[in-house]
Amino acid sequence: MKHVIGLLKPILSAVIVIVLLQATGLLGSVSVFTQRAAMEVGLLNASPDADIDAKDFNYNFTIKDMQGNKIPFEQFRGKVIFLNMWATWCGPCRAEMPGIQSLYDKVKSDTVVFVMLSWDQDRDKPKIEQYIGKNNFTFPVYQPAGYLPDHLQVPSIPTTFIISKAGKIIQKEVGTRNYDTKRMLQYLKAEAAK
Repeated sequence: MKHVIGLLKPILSAVIVIVLLQATGLLGSVSVFTQRAAMEVGLLNASPDADIDAKDFNYNFTIKDMQGNKIPFEQFRGKVIFLNMWATWCGPCRAEMPGIQSLYDKVKSDTVVFVMLSWDQDRDKPKIEQYIGKNNFTFPVYQPAGYLPDHLQVPSIPTTFIISKAGKIIQKEVGTRNYDTKRMLQYLKAEAAK
């Protein structure tokens, strides 16, 4: 019996710690920290040269910017699009955002656009603005303005798509990834030069 109690103590302690972290709202921060650490050592690097069955991208939907202006996605046709779907409440999303910002700063191209599409509710727009401002993110942030096409109805976030100038989905990454790599920068620049 003492052996069983001895085994249960660490398990019970771990459960109590997790419950306390969840109750205080710190569990998401711990998750962000561990995911950033994994990205720092290269465990979660995006793999831009992986083979993918390139499917047509449906541009027939509308997004809105942080000022509430509706933008037809069609306006990005003919450019390479880095489309990241995220939310302020998503720890894995928050973990990859600094790397995306760094990549955005390095790309500096008229033919590559970044669309950071937040899944937060409309009523949570102040949370989005506060989060973006607090972290000094300068990439463009949008929200859906209604219907999203089927290929953007993903089961989990973060999910990132790279769409070619020809309108093909050439990359799809599900889950936290480090996009701030030399390979990803070269990949985007090569696609933009096509």
